[in-house]
Amino acid sequence: MPVSLKVPSLGESISQATVGAWLKKEGEAVAVDEPLVEIESEKATVAVPSPTAGVLRKVLRASGETVAIGEVIAELEEGALGAAVGRGARGPEPEKEGGAARGGVNGAPASPAEGEVLREAARPPAAAAGLSPSPRPPPAPAVRASPSARRLMAEQGVSAEEVARASPTGQVRREDVARIIEARAPGASPGPSGEEGPGRRGDEVGRERVVPMTTLRRTVARRLVEAQHTAALLTTFNEVDMSRVLSLREKHGPAFQEKHGVKLGFMSFFVRASVEALRAFPAVNAEVRGESIVYKDHYDIGVAVGGGKGLVVPVVRDADALSFAEVERAIAELARRARENRLSIEDLAGGTFTISNGGVYGSLLSTPILNPPQSGILGLHKIEKRAVVGEADAIVVRPMMYLALSYDHRIVDGREAVSFLVRVKEGIEDPDRLMLEV
Repeated sequence: MPVSLKVPSLGESISQATVGAWLKKEGEAVAVDEPLVEIESEKATVAVPSPTAGVLRKVLRASGETVAIGEVIAELEEGALGAAVGRGARGPEPEKEGGAARGGVNGAPASPAEGEVLREAARPPAAAAGLSPSPRPPPAPAVRASPSARRLMAEQGVSAEEVARASPTGQVRREDVARIIEARAPGASPGPSGEEGPGRRGDEVGRERVVPMTTLRRTVARRLVEAQHTAALLTTFNEVDMSRVLSLREKHGPAFQEKHGVKLGFMSFFVRASVEALRAFPAVNAEVRGESIVYKDHYDIGVAVGGGKGLVVPVVRDADALSFAEVERAIAELARRARENRLSIEDLAGGTFTISNGGVYGSLLSTPILNPPQSGILGLHKIEKRAVVGEADAIVVRPMMYLALSYDHRIVDGREAVSFLVRVKEGIEDPDRLMLEV
């Protein structure tokens, strides 16, 4: 009996999704819980695992199709003997010769004699004549690609050989595949035949590419526009001296990593400083719900990270109850799952406040947009050495960072927003206070 692969539940409010990349082909063997296909919802991309060990018998819905939650999108043949369903699980078969079917007559298993005839017919002429066959080209190098990279390879026709050349280590990311595609873009010379490449047409060579937005990207776009239209957005700025934090990380970083197995980063300091500021100014941790204000006495901090599908905001739960090491481990794990497109709906839902670090990309100053229905988002930026006035009016050089707080002015007053940012600044410039929670 075939086993059905269904679209899993992706959250209470989600009734349909989009089929992403198929990670296995029809006829290929699969193991229990091995990822088979990516499913894109408006909140995240999830890999659907195989419910059984066997063979992917039939794909019912192709990549890009919209499907309902619970809909059957593939059938699997259970058990090792299910390999009889397709070539992929039982290995290559001899090609047809003179109209004879593979196997035996009428599909029956071939007898030993028939098998010899088929094998002889399948040999190259040189081998059949007793000559030394031409050496076969070496097999394509094994590559280990993330699901998002495999999907992009399939969509853009990038071969394993090209990927292997771009990533000699065999560890392939979506960015590696993107570089190969960019190399094919305008300005690339025509092939040996002098013919134009795929999709080229006269003077329009490579000038435009039309790529449909993913479900996740459409949702991000809709929510950002929604934030602009529904909230009274304002941004206030400040700057913070990072000297004490940098000194502390340099002094205790190696011992911290040896003890906890994770690096001591900047984000744990800002998460702790934000929690302390949210406690002092609860409106920044609240949300507008209808004509009411919902104040939240829990601190679930969203941390914006770049994933395989773009920017996502997974949530560090109960950040107020976590140690520095626990915060760093949680962020590292969420970032890893984001890169591999393994975030679940639960990882992304329910944040009360967000921190976005544009500094990792070199941003010096920006105005972050709220993540609805939250009322505040803290933007971090590049650390840059600047001349500042120190003690006794001396001009000194300090590693400085601009901070930006965007907030919903409907429930957060300017005084509260400015005071919130000052409290964050004070915590970062005196990190001992954060550790002692004073």
